[in-house]
Amino acid sequence: MLKTYSELISLKTFIERFNYAKTSSTIGDRTFGANRYLNQRFYMSKEWRNFRRDIIIRDNSSDLAIESEPIFDRPIIHHLNPVTIDDITSNNPIIWSPENVICVSFNTHNAIHYGNDTTLLRQSQERTKGDTILW
Repeated sequence: MLKTYSELISLKTFIERFNYAKTSSTIGDRTFGANRYLNQRFYMSKEWRNFRRDIIIRDNSSDLAIESEPIFDRPIIHHLNPVTIDDITSNNPIIWSPENVICVSFNTHNAIHYGNDTTLLRQSQERTKGDTILW
């Protein structure tokens, strides 16, 4: 099943969107290995930087494209469907598809890959009279 931006933004809450974007990675999983230079060259290219800028503008620099969740540090553009070595070497159009990416914070990106919703640091939390939970 391919994940899409259109489907993700149809979900109303941050947690629903997070769970949709979540992967099954674990820390230490081998990704590009000795071919990591391909991944790095791709993400440093002028084409990627322009594409990244357009996605940040589209998502209003908001975590998982939720307006009430602004990203205060450097936004990360997360591929909803993981990029492979073959995708990069063949310049597969899916790596450039706005339907395959979402703007996320560093913390959300790490939680998507290696954590769960309990590892998320929420930037804002609704306070109620008499609550004693620290931010």
